[in-house]
Amino acid sequence: MQAKRLRFAIPKGSLEQETLRLLQEAYYEVRGADRSYRPSISDEEVQLKILRPQEIPIYVQEGFHDLGITGFDWVAETGADVEVLQDLEYGRVRLVMAVPAWDDSRDLGDFLERRIREKKPVRISTEYLRLTSRFVASNPVYRKHFGEASPTIVTPWFRIGENDRVGVYLSFGATEAKPPEEADAIVDNTETGRTLEQNNLRVIEQIMVSSAALIANKDAMRDPWKREKILDILTMFRGVIESRKRVHLFLNVREENLEELLSSLPALKAPTVSRLSTPGWYAVNTVLAKGELFRLLPKIRRIAQGFVIHEPDSVLPDVSEVQRDTK
Repeated sequence: MQAKRLRFAIPKGSLEQETLRLLQEAYYEVRGADRSYRPSISDEEVQLKILRPQEIPIYVQEGFHDLGITGFDWVAETGADVEVLQDLEYGRVRLVMAVPAWDDSRDLGDFLERRIREKKPVRISTEYLRLTSRFVASNPVYRKHFGEASPTIVTPWFRIGENDRVGVYLSFGATEAKPPEEADAIVDNTETGRTLEQNNLRVIEQIMVSSAALIANKDAMRDPWKREKILDILTMFRGVIESRKRVHLFLNVREENLEELLSSLPALKAPTVSRLSTPGWYAVNTVLAKGELFRLLPKIRRIAQGFVIHEPDSVLPDVSEVQRDTK
């Protein structure tokens, strides 16, 4: 009998290294990712495959893979019917519309109004055909001039849409290089905006903010064995995400200062308190948000001694919390 395995698609490209780091910090050992699209993983019940993030939402929807990591932007672009389990909080980018720097349009509406008034076509280059078409078609200026007619989407294989005056052209990369010869504007993702600036482009609209997401096939979430395996992985990933936001604090405090300290000391549940061998002294340890540390530091410095701070490797959530979030 063949052993059960969970099929897990992880992304190549800009999300790849952070995804491998997440797996490592969640105590999964991945080997061969630099040489193969089918790396091995220390959990024998998981089968990894590396794919482009653009492909992963549809492949997970269709059941080719049970679990996947991709960008929220590609889930939105494909419209894939998947279960989004977790924002993994890395690979954060903005999906923006940009025009040549010499174009002083204030926003999309102003850009459209000027092109229409001057009887010029509108050519937008992008990898995000559906998102761009929907965004442009929802603009009040577009609706005023073209009503419900859809912008024309143009690829090497098909041309769809009713409005030939506004075209959304498929880009195969290097989108920022398309204006002004092949496009009047682009829609692309950017982390810092520096590449756009270097190519003499200027942002006029932000369409969405995206980051890496853990997604699952809906049928897999209904399969008892696969669901439990997915929840195991989700629990470990949440532990890593939470640990990055927290510090583990150990300190010693005199008995007369203990209540003052505990009254303001946050914790996951409650601080752990134990007597020291020295009479009148207690040891306290707790996990708190990094931002809380600076608020508490003046008091800790005043009434505590021997405090040690380190970053936890993982802060696992309650099992009931994970199960509730995925019902």
